[in-house]
Amino acid sequence: MAIAGIGVDVVDLARFERAITRTPALRDRLFAPGERDKPIPSLAARFAAKEAFMKALGESTGVTWHDMEVVQDGRGAPTLIATGAAGALIAAKGIIGIHLSMTHDAGVAVASVVCETA
Repeated sequence: MAIAGIGVDVVDLARFERAITRTPALRDRLFAPGERDKPIPSLAARFAAKEAFMKALGESTGVTWHDMEVVQDGRGAPTLIATGAAGALIAAKGIIGIHLSMTHDAGVAVASVVCETA
């Protein structure tokens, strides 16, 4: 296997919370229904994951926020599901694996994504 792309993103929790509080519609615009009820630090980490994923892909042509959803796998680890334009980019680039790590602490949320090809 080979690395197709790596992406990292950092979100300031206080700034993110102000944005969500000031514009409540952001929850619906940025997050899939299964993500929306999470606490602010978890939402910020998911937002960072989506940004990191687009960086790992190297482009985001046609991708919407709802084309990406952070879910838990069978072991409780975060994983990213890509549909729509994001799914099409994965297929076009031959990506067969997406590795996601997220954390939030000390006022920031961080996510890193590694995309693999065969």
